[in-house]
Amino acid sequence: MDFRQWSGAVPHDWLTVRVAGEQRPWGQYEVLADEPTHKVKRLTVEPGQRLSYQRHARRAEHWFVVSGEGVVTLDGEAGPVGPGSAIDVPLGAAHRVASTGSEPLVFVEVQLGSYFGEDDIERLDDDYGRAQATPPQPA
Repeated sequence: MDFRQWSGAVPHDWLTVRVAGEQRPWGQYEVLADEPTHKVKRLTVEPGQRLSYQRHARRAEHWFVVSGEGVVTLDGEAGPVGPGSAIDVPLGAAHRVASTGSEPLVFVEVQLGSYFGEDDIERLDDDYGRAQATPPQPA
C-alpha cells in the first residue's frame, strides 16, 4: 500500500490491536502482550512518583527505559537510569523505580515466569498505603 495515496479506508486485513491499561497512584501501565510464557507492559511513572518497593514469587522482570530520568533500587542498591538503561530484576529480588526528572519516566517491562497476575506482588514499602502484612504464597 502506498501511504502517500492512502484514501483513509482501512484495509480489511489490517490487524487491530487492543491495549489494556490501568491507572495507578504513580502513573499508568499498558499491557502490550499477555501470553502463557511472558507478559509485556509499558509503564509511565509521573515526575516525583515511584512504584512500591516490592518483590515477586513467580516472575522475573527485565526493564528497558525509553524516556525520562529515574532511580532504580534493586535489593537495597540504588542507581540512576535514563533512556537506553536496561535492568534485570531476578525472581524474588526487592525492587522499585522512581521518576526523578521533570518529564515522566517511561519503560518497557518484560515478565518471565510461571504466573503474571497483579496479585504476585509482595509490597515491602509503599508511598500510597498499599504495603501488606503477609506476602502472597507461591503456587
